[in-house]
Amino acid sequence: MSSKSFLKGAAILGIAGIIVKILGAFFRIPLGNIIGDTGLGYYQASYPIYVLLLTISTAGIPTAISKLVAERRAIGDRYGAHRIFKVSFVLLFVTGIITSSIIFFGAKTIVELIKNPNAYYSMLAVVPALLFVPVMAAYRGYFQGMQDMTPTAISQVIEQFGRVIVGLGLAVFLLDRGPEIASAGAVFGAAAGAITGTLIIVYIYYRRRSNIMREIQNNGHSQQESSGAIISKLLRIAIPITIGAAIMPVMNMIDVAIVMRRLQDVGFSYEEANSLYGQLTGMALTLINLPQVLTVALAMSLVPAISDASQRRDQKGIQNVIQTGTRATLLIGLPAAVGLVTLSKPIMMLLYPMQVESALNASGPLAILAFGLVFLTLVQTFTGILQGLGRPSIPVVNLAIGSIFKIILTYTLTGIYAINVKGAAIGTVVTYAVTALLNFLAVRRITRTSFNVVQFIVKPLIAVAAMSVSVLVVYNQLLPVLGNRLTTVLAIGIGALIYGLMLLTTGGITEEDLEMLPGGKKIARVLRILGLKRK
Repeated sequence: MSSKSFLKGAAILGIAGIIVKILGAFFRIPLGNIIGDTGLGYYQASYPIYVLLLTISTAGIPTAISKLVAERRAIGDRYGAHRIFKVSFVLLFVTGIITSSIIFFGAKTIVELIKNPNAYYSMLAVVPALLFVPVMAAYRGYFQGMQDMTPTAISQVIEQFGRVIVGLGLAVFLLDRGPEIASAGAVFGAAAGAITGTLIIVYIYYRRRSNIMREIQNNGHSQQESSGAIISKLLRIAIPITIGAAIMPVMNMIDVAIVMRRLQDVGFSYEEANSLYGQLTGMALTLINLPQVLTVALAMSLVPAISDASQRRDQKGIQNVIQTGTRATLLIGLPAAVGLVTLSKPIMMLLYPMQVESALNASGPLAILAFGLVFLTLVQTFTGILQGLGRPSIPVVNLAIGSIFKIILTYTLTGIYAINVKGAAIGTVVTYAVTALLNFLAVRRITRTSFNVVQFIVKPLIAVAAMSVSVLVVYNQLLPVLGNRLTTVLAIGIGALIYGLMLLTTGGITEEDLEMLPGGKKIARVLRILGLKRK
């Protein structure tokens, strides 16, 4: 798979991810204004456990499906690729039953352990999602292995749409029954989204099934592995990936316990601690998760792209994909991080006008977490690269090392009254920084890929610096005239424009780069007319 094809697949997933996050903003921001930080505390208390079990059932196996399907197709074995999908479907369906049963029967015990008993109904509300998401993940892994990202993109958008409609509707409908019940209604939106997303991707598969079967018949059947052999291969790839993907959800679960307990230890009441935790996870982290949707898409596309090149022993192709993916990651992560640091307070006030005090308090953790955004995006990209290279255990070990810093720093700093939840944010940043550095060193050692410092770092930093200065000037000059809401939007728009122009001016992004994206040739043609092209 060429760098051009890889980036087009990543762009499709990235566009879908942006739509999903926009829909998510229409969900989380009104939700925060409806149920407040207390309700968000109940909402977030159930999510780390939900994400952990969801990670166990879906993180490793879909990536393994994608890798194995790409390898089978690289040697022309279409029947073997489809057989991998069928075996994986059964495996994921069984894991869905197991994880949903764990939550259903253990919800009461879990909320008591994390000292948040009012989150019980929110915990129960995620059970159906744990059953349907693994089924959906099997189909996504198969299509991604075929290097067709469109079905995954469509299902992601439909899934989020269902979540928003049902989750917000139930939150409003149940609000008069208390924040714990309203938050459970909001959490049930995840289940509704999982059901709708599963239905749409199953529909897409059956619409294409006749073509898939025809392709398999034309290809013929070679001697095939047994189901046990396929499961063994899947698990050898999936288990390290799953362990690695589960580390951060485990850290988030520990965060729930550490942060809530430590805040109460140093004098905050239960209600105050819950509100602070809601500000950190329900408000600040929501914004951090927005920019990295693009690098998640990159990482998902990297696995089959590098697997394909590796199967063909194309070392130069592997290095090209690594360089392209890493540079794209920095071009996304750097401006997002600097922008969120520069406008942390205005952005929080823009998004949560009905919760001004909470929004201002959350701006501190947001500014800290934003520093870690560059490292987080690099962690995702390097993890996808290492998984595609067949070395999934390396990012697992590196993330585990980084997580040790997370536990120590969160426990120590959160227990300082003046720092409180910002200690958890600092611990997260250090974790990502350590992990990103270790992953980078591993990628260089294994592939001997070179990285041009000027092209990868210096030029983007020049563009980011110009963007940051322009944003501050625009905001400070227009705030007294236009107010926070309109000024913030204008500052963000102008900052993005300055960043793009500076990249074109310095050669941080070239015409060739643009042509790798969907519709990029048209964009490059316009820039050529304007005299802004750069080969």
